[in-house]
Amino acid sequence: MKSTTIKRRKFATLTAGAALMAATRPAAAATKVLRYVRNGNLTILDPIWTTAYVTRDHGYLIYDTLFAIDENNVVKPQMVDKYEVSADKTLWTFTLRDGLEWHDGKPVTAADCVPSVNRWMARDPMGQKLKDFVGELKVVNDKTFTMKLKEPYGLVLDSLGKPSSNTPFMMPKAVAETDPFKQIDSQVGSGPFIYVGAESKPGEKHVYIKNPKYKPRSEPASGLAGGKIAKVDRIECPEMPDPQQQVNALIAGEIDAIEQLPHDLIPLLKADKNVKLVDWNPLGQQFVIRFNHLQPPFNNPKIRQAALLCMRQEDYLKATVGDPAYYKVCSAGFVCGTPNAVDAPNGLLVKPDFEKSKALLKEAGYDGTPIVLMQSTTLPVLTNMAPVTKSLLEQGGFKVDMQAMDWQTLVTRRTKKDPPDKGGWNAFHTYSVSADALNPISNNYFLANGDKAWFGWPNDPDMEKMRDAYSKETDPAKGKALAAAIQARAIETAQFGWLGQWYGPGATRSNVSGWLKAPVAVMWNVDKT
Repeated sequence: MKSTTIKRRKFATLTAGAALMAATRPAAAATKVLRYVRNGNLTILDPIWTTAYVTRDHGYLIYDTLFAIDENNVVKPQMVDKYEVSADKTLWTFTLRDGLEWHDGKPVTAADCVPSVNRWMARDPMGQKLKDFVGELKVVNDKTFTMKLKEPYGLVLDSLGKPSSNTPFMMPKAVAETDPFKQIDSQVGSGPFIYVGAESKPGEKHVYIKNPKYKPRSEPASGLAGGKIAKVDRIECPEMPDPQQQVNALIAGEIDAIEQLPHDLIPLLKADKNVKLVDWNPLGQQFVIRFNHLQPPFNNPKIRQAALLCMRQEDYLKATVGDPAYYKVCSAGFVCGTPNAVDAPNGLLVKPDFEKSKALLKEAGYDGTPIVLMQSTTLPVLTNMAPVTKSLLEQGGFKVDMQAMDWQTLVTRRTKKDPPDKGGWNAFHTYSVSADALNPISNNYFLANGDKAWFGWPNDPDMEKMRDAYSKETDPAKGKALAAAIQARAIETAQFGWLGQWYGPGATRSNVSGWLKAPVAVMWNVDKT
């Protein structure tokens, strides 16, 4: 994304009535305040416009979803009360449950959900694939809408219940009708918390209060599904980019929870009896390197292949995580230990071949122009990724211009398609929660439909045909074979690189309980005594 100053959006547009009064009441009125440090600074508030996890987490506090996954990754109804599927599997009918209300007091209706689904489908790779099958989304009445498919599609519920970025959050009709490629300027949701724009300021803190009118489901909370019960009155998210400051503040009792711990400081927290570690995402995360397919030199697949030949997962994992108890070398693009996991051939991404890289660069006519490699400096787990890449690529014959920036600047700059010397980029690192990377449809990085693809914009019609075939396959064994072929195609074209799996607990004070096991750090069900 872009390295220039980020525009500050207009924050909450909570309108009159009880919601506005609640959102502006003084902090002293709250009886339970949870002070929680997220995985980065929050400056972009539109979880459809960006895939940044800190924005996704913000979305889960204030918005709700039609479906959600439980702790066993099973999709369950959330805002939906019931759904029906026609005998030919082409007509889906969804009915909303009673009691859904926007923060401004207006009822949630099907007329809100249809444009919300449409806006999400325009941006999210899994949504885009669903859209290919959708003939019509139609409002039936205030509580019911239908989805008419052109042909049966086996991932309807998996798509609408997608847990992570982009998450299909429901928004009011007027907000959901915003151009998907422009950011919204309203924070009115229907979720368990209300965003207090008047007290929030990027770079300092963000504030949320309990939504007193939220009606949770009757089922117990499980993963991202079930009853979303807000057990604290107020959440304050101070922005502390320094990991040592975060840990010191937790030990001192100045904050109550940290989402993502620097691994080298875990022993310090283990030794404090007033702090406990929480393994909230046992499936873990996967590191990634992303190439810009539009700009030289990575518009040349041979040069991308040369870059992958330089990669060695263990170098990244040692530099960023350190402790082998919290990482795994894994050559499988779809996450080791899961149904679609298949080893990549010949040790690629695990054992580098610098001489072969140099030979490919010569064959491809690489002219020595430095690669613009963006380095995030404010997410501890990513800070050391780019320096490792710089070293490995230089050993393989590349020249590298590593440019340091904070994560939100990188998130903005990665949207730019301009040449690197005009504000664009050649490569950057990120990571996905493993739940996002389990198959070729949910995994953003395998999308290859050009301008509609995730940042880097690969264009590979053969890959898209293979993904289509996977999306239609109902036999698990055949699906795994297709996933293996898709992984092989991604290696052949060097679409991107997966650089190992890692795990890491969060931490809370000992008087905090209820943090749910899920791929997202959600704060409903969390209590403080």
